[in-house]
Amino acid sequence: MLALRLGLSLGTPRPMGAWEPSDETSLEAWYQNKVGVVLNGSDVSEWRDSSPNNRHMVQATASEQPAYNDSTGTLTFDSSNTENLQTTSQISLSGQFVVGFYAQPSLFNNVIIADNTTSNEFFKYSNTDRFQIKIDGTLKTFSLNTGGWDDYNYVVITRDGSNVIRFYVDGTLQSDTETLSGTSDIDAIGVRATDVNPYDGTLKEVQIFSSYSEDLINNVNSYLSGL
Repeated sequence: MLALRLGLSLGTPRPMGAWEPSDETSLEAWYQNKVGVVLNGSDVSEWRDSSPNNRHMVQATASEQPAYNDSTGTLTFDSSNTENLQTTSQISLSGQFVVGFYAQPSLFNNVIIADNTTSNEFFKYSNTDRFQIKIDGTLKTFSLNTGGWDDYNYVVITRDGSNVIRFYVDGTLQSDTETLSGTSDIDAIGVRATDVNPYDGTLKEVQIFSSYSEDLINNVNSYLSGL
């Protein structure tokens, strides 16, 4: 039997007037910690979009549904089962963007968010201390300032009006920047076209915006730090 978890009863209430992703008109999708999770037993069959766009991430195949920890709101993806979630509503970021997620990879050369219908579109943990983005077939690699991914919890990736991409890791701006234009297509969590490089690790939240500002970046970093 499916169970729908929509409340925030297990989370820490945010102060009245505190910033929420839904405050932004540029919010494209918000897969919110502990909210909108539809369960098939203890596995996730759907993660409903908390934005007004209804880009719900779904997995109808039981063997490919990630596990769910009810107390922390954490999804655990097993790459050996190609566990993933997908939406039929395309997300296309043709200009500025801010993308944030709270995750901890267990293996590498695995995508965290990507497109499973259009090739060569992904955000990927490529190595223990590197991350890759591919947009319109062009690949860029980013290196951490220090340490490896097991030292960190959340990532915020931004692209400004000059197509400069920057990384923030646990709120710290990384020195490695790249320039990358084109339209970033996203319709899946945990897999890319077609059904390859499945994610292995945990995930608590994903936020996607089609705008760029210092205030937005600071707000996303601050929000994710509280998960």
